[in-house]
Amino acid sequence: MKKYVSFRIGKGYISLLIDKKTVVISSVLILLTMAVFIASSSLGEVIIHPVDLFQTFIGNGSTFHELIIVSFRLPRILIALLVGICLAISGGIMQNLVRNPLASPDIIGITGGASVAVVIFLMLFSDSNHSLTVSIHWLPVAAFIGAMTTGLAVYIFSWKNGVSSYRLVLIGIGLSLLTKSLTTLFMIKGPIYQASQANIWITGSVYAANWSQVQILLPLTLLFVLITVVMTRNINIQEFGDDIATGVGSHVQLNRFLLLILSTALTACAVSFAGGIGFVGLMAPHIAKRLVGSSFGSVLPVSAFIGALMVMLSDFLGKTLFLPFEVPAGVFTAAIGAPYFIYLLYKHRNS
Repeated sequence: MKKYVSFRIGKGYISLLIDKKTVVISSVLILLTMAVFIASSSLGEVIIHPVDLFQTFIGNGSTFHELIIVSFRLPRILIALLVGICLAISGGIMQNLVRNPLASPDIIGITGGASVAVVIFLMLFSDSNHSLTVSIHWLPVAAFIGAMTTGLAVYIFSWKNGVSSYRLVLIGIGLSLLTKSLTTLFMIKGPIYQASQANIWITGSVYAANWSQVQILLPLTLLFVLITVVMTRNINIQEFGDDIATGVGSHVQLNRFLLLILSTALTACAVSFAGGIGFVGLMAPHIAKRLVGSSFGSVLPVSAFIGALMVMLSDFLGKTLFLPFEVPAGVFTAAIGAPYFIYLLYKHRNS
């Protein structure tokens, strides 16, 4: 049986080879994601029957159910889905870029840069009445700037007649440690009542998601995913090393810069609205590669679905397991991700 199915658009101007195994696994992941979507929409402090849920989706639900589902739960679920996609794809790009399964945006400091920016924002714009002097809507902007600044710093400090994957990882880990130290320092120097708010953001949560955030994050996610699809060939070539990539006509340093910026932008979008949810960018691409192989064309959709499922499931568990209290989604991703990272580290050392 053939492993691939050819797909052509028009007169062959666009031609694709579709992996059957990738389609099957992606279909299973879509069904699991839909199941978590329905469960998260129905369950919580207020339990809504699936029939009432369906009635609400088609516009025949009660005002109370529409308030709970449409105003509160749906934005939260969609933000979790989009954040998971962004983090997973960003991690996949990063792992291919540095040719190391242990690489991810949070490991090389991009998430840490966003955390520093958020803590500085809370410290500078808080008054004596325990409130912000500017709109909280500027917080995602600060996080985005912090993440992008750190990504550019990693690239600049890694440059020496080009950027090697080895230097990029080492510089990234160093900047990650620096950002964690700065985050702790500014949390100590800032108002004590802002420390808990900053700590929740650093852990990662989609608790305060709203439709205005969805309207911002959705088009950005679609744009960056489309760019990633276009650059799939360049991402695959990077895995063979600089010499082979140069030999087949790839502009290695330019593509490496563009891929780093793309990975940073995806991470910045995610952490801007959900905080420092960790380990998704590490686990999702690695699991996807074990399922469908190393070709980025297959890893891209599978890792995106895995990332979305991880964040959605973590948020669902966080809001239902400990009612009436809520646990940030980042706690569950870290609880799974930290042992998984140790496993990968051990496996990588013995390989």
